[in-house]
Amino acid sequence: MISKSLIKGLKTSPTHSGGVRTKYLLIFKSWVMSTIKNHVQLIGNVGRVPTINNLENGKKVARFPLATNDYYKNKKGEKIQTTEWHTIVAWGKTAEIVEKYAGIGKEIGVVGKLKTRTYTTDDGIQRYVTEVEAGEILLLGTRIDNGAE
Repeated sequence: MISKSLIKGLKTSPTHSGGVRTKYLLIFKSWVMSTIKNHVQLIGNVGRVPTINNLENGKKVARFPLATNDYYKNKKGEKIQTTEWHTIVAWGKTAEIVEKYAGIGKEIGVVGKLKTRTYTTDDGIQRYVTEVEAGEILLLGTRIDNGAE
């Protein structure tokens, strides 16, 4: 998280020449923007056993649904849960981690970016799909070791 005071400090810090301060501020702003552009973070539960495909080049790809829950209170004060479903795609080593550890119901964290692809159905209709391409998978919840505690 970047604080406003840090940016303000860059704007007001003394410089050897007037243009240096602006140049550093622009570089800093560009770096911050590139790190948060198209950035997704989700924590949820795996909705079904991940589908693992082995590609011809030896690389793996894992695909699975992730459920994220949100809660609010209605007018009567009752707690209401809503669930959003996200399609997660993981490649390479990340897919191997998913294959070994991300079973159905497992709570995981996903850090990645949105990817949209298109395909044409057998009826000739073009469809669009938006998925989360996982860069990192975090295993959350309790650890289970084949029945051992």
